[in-house]
Amino acid sequence: MAIILGIDPGSRKTGYGVIRMQGHRMHYIGSGFIRITGDTLADKLQQVYAGVSEVIAQYQPTQFAIEQVFMAKNADSALKLGQARGVAIVAAANVGLPVSEYAARLVKQAVAGTGAATKEQVQQMVAAILKLSDLPQSDAADALAIAICHANSNLGLVAGAGKRGGRRSSSWRQFHAE
Repeated sequence: MAIILGIDPGSRKTGYGVIRMQGHRMHYIGSGFIRITGDTLADKLQQVYAGVSEVIAQYQPTQFAIEQVFMAKNADSALKLGQARGVAIVAAANVGLPVSEYAARLVKQAVAGTGAATKEQVQQMVAAILKLSDLPQSDAADALAIAICHANSNLGLVAGAGKRGGRRSSSWRQFHAE
């Protein structure tokens, strides 16, 4: 059994999502976001670190997955996002968690079948995959999608994603939440 913590880093909100893998089945454990406030970058980064550390202590994950930095239009925003990612990774590394990183397009493809999926499509697919009664909040849905992508990559399902015109094989469906 693996408990996977997915992190969607941000400088205002850092989303988190926790799932448990038992064999080939995913089960929702929890999700939410860490609200980042403060006047200085140092204050904000400390809050990301403390928040991620608290989530790790609460859920005791065995694996950690995080979204890779993508180049945004604004280099300053990309730099801040990279710094938030860095402190989240350090929080995981400090407790010995293995860290895996995934590109946003790969996460979307693994969850929604296309790397160009909208936030709403990701929310809907995460809710369907994990059999949630409500749509998760956007940052939490992204973090859950990262955890799902990690689970699928461990099962060898992400590597072949999209090779058949974006259609999912029956093996993809059998490894989702029940």
